[in-house]
Amino acid sequence: MVPAGERVLLIANHRTEVDWMYLWNLALRKGCLGYIKYILKSSLMKLPLFGWGFHILEFIPVERKWETDEPIMRNMLSTFTNPRDPLWLAVFPEGTDFTEEKCKKSKKFAAEAGLPVLENVLLPKTRGFCACLDALQGSLDAVYDVTIAYKHRCPSFLDNAFGLDPSEVHIHIRRFPVDKIPASDSEAADWLMDAFQLKDQLLSDFKAQGHFPNQGTEEELSSLKCLRHDVVVRPLIE
Repeated sequence: MVPAGERVLLIANHRTEVDWMYLWNLALRKGCLGYIKYILKSSLMKLPLFGWGFHILEFIPVERKWETDEPIMRNMLSTFTNPRDPLWLAVFPEGTDFTEEKCKKSKKFAAEAGLPVLENVLLPKTRGFCACLDALQGSLDAVYDVTIAYKHRCPSFLDNAFGLDPSEVHIHIRRFPVDKIPASDSEAADWLMDAFQLKDQLLSDFKAQGHFPNQGTEEELSSLKCLRHDVVVRPLIE
């Protein structure tokens, strides 16, 4: 199971605009809902009601321009370094949600740059991941490598709002003690690329088999713990 009380960095694939809701669901199940923070595109901070909440919860906004984002990220990350404060910091290294058109561009770039050509995820952007590791050095316990898959189609925000598909959300989790992640930026970037190659294979296998390997099923959340519709979350930790 996911250990309680850890300070962690979560890296997840970004299949749809509402992936963050299922990380929220996972945090709720593990008693860590109050600790989760996201790095998200700055336009979301302007949403009515949600944007106000994102500011209160200290989410980190990014423009997806590294020269602009780096000082903002490092400044906010510097406030998260107290090892006594619980933390789940969620990052989507792809930088945007997956679409077939974006995938074509990602594959073209990968082929030209001699990088892995991925079918189910976009090439990860490594600088934000490395900056998080660097800024939180000495205060993190682990990195959770999270892969999310949906049956039978990817949900939208309105689907979630009205309790429609997906009927099942499958979550594969690999836990890495932070001292197992390479210290240098170049090696950490290679580690992240390898992690996304494995995600790509996991998602291909999921398409073929309908499940992740050796998975189990979590109990449904009670209505007192979950204000939106219940989903089946199936976590696996290697």
